[in-house]
Amino acid sequence: MASTGLRADFPYLDADEVYLDAACQSLRPLPVLDAMTDYYTTFGACGERGRYAWGRRVDQAVEAARVSTLAALRASPRTHTCAFTLNTTMGLNLLLQQLPPGRYARVITTHHEHNSVFLSTMTAARRLGIPRHVVERSLHGDVDLTAVDLTDALVVLSAMDNVTGTVTRDLPAIAAEVHRRGGALLLDAAQAAPHAFASLRGLDADAICFSAHKLYGPSLGVVVATDALLRSLELTFVGGGQVDAVTTDGFVPAAAVHTRLEPGLQAWGEIIGYGAALAWFLPRSAEIERHEDALGARLRDALVEMPNLRVFGPVERSATISVVPERVDAHRLAAFLSQAGIMVRSGHFCAHHWLDERAHLPTLVRFSLGAHTTESDIDHSIVVMDRLMRGL
Repeated sequence: MASTGLRADFPYLDADEVYLDAACQSLRPLPVLDAMTDYYTTFGACGERGRYAWGRRVDQAVEAARVSTLAALRASPRTHTCAFTLNTTMGLNLLLQQLPPGRYARVITTHHEHNSVFLSTMTAARRLGIPRHVVERSLHGDVDLTAVDLTDALVVLSAMDNVTGTVTRDLPAIAAEVHRRGGALLLDAAQAAPHAFASLRGLDADAICFSAHKLYGPSLGVVVATDALLRSLELTFVGGGQVDAVTTDGFVPAAAVHTRLEPGLQAWGEIIGYGAALAWFLPRSAEIERHEDALGARLRDALVEMPNLRVFGPVERSATISVVPERVDAHRLAAFLSQAGIMVRSGHFCAHHWLDERAHLPTLVRFSLGAHTTESDIDHSIVVMDRLMRGL
């Protein structure tokens, strides 16, 4: 069955190890580990600097990762560029904190955003001296933009939230309307990339930021942005690899647009590992999504029936399920699960404004599935959770 086939690429997992924190960081299939080992042991040199054989080999592999990313998202290489950063948060901040004053009239985001968006839009609005509007996003993923002026607006949203795994609805229509009004759309796709990649293909966003470490790759951020947006940045975070010329009091930015977000030496091994992850993931993405949906529905149905527990969010198929435990602290429950070999996340999942300030919820427990998850993982989790909740 599908679960057995996918699990085969994670041979280092013991049968009694149940990892359900893929929303934070996915596990890496063997081809990714092999690609990184190959780099570090056979051609571990710098890219974009050496004219020797190893350096050229790095350049070829890194360029292949950029090309594959653009092709996967159906973004034209004539108008878009792929750049690499530390993570999604870094990518969003490098964009938002270097936008030119006077270009945008307001910043718009939602109450349901991860801190990577919620906090960076705060500081960007302050720096640019423009208002910031926070709008509603329903639990089903509907974003209400009716009460805000989109004229020259900078709209920053998640394509999928990391608490319930709900995909943001009508993103193509949102992008079209934002652009019609002269604005720009930046997307946090950290969750959508591994769990709803199809929703990002051909999407007319000005920037899509996601994390390789949630997409079966090593720790790395990926940004696909329009060349126009990247060229508009007023660079304040600069260094080696970003310039073609330097004078006493100035510099000429490099012609290669991706360098706007890539100061200094890059994580060459991680980029190569990400390229291998993308090559592994793309042919399996539809299978992985079906696999996650089926196992997620099974787990959710069981959790709904358990006493002293409330499933948070809409009843929809998702690889991410958050629950509010009663009679026991979420961190304590996560520790109990860990003792049974089940690894889950507890807390507010970097969505403090939404869950704590707005919803007034205590800490939650989150189960997040991935390609490595098996039916036996879900069966064991259901048995252990049911015993724990009935024992309270």
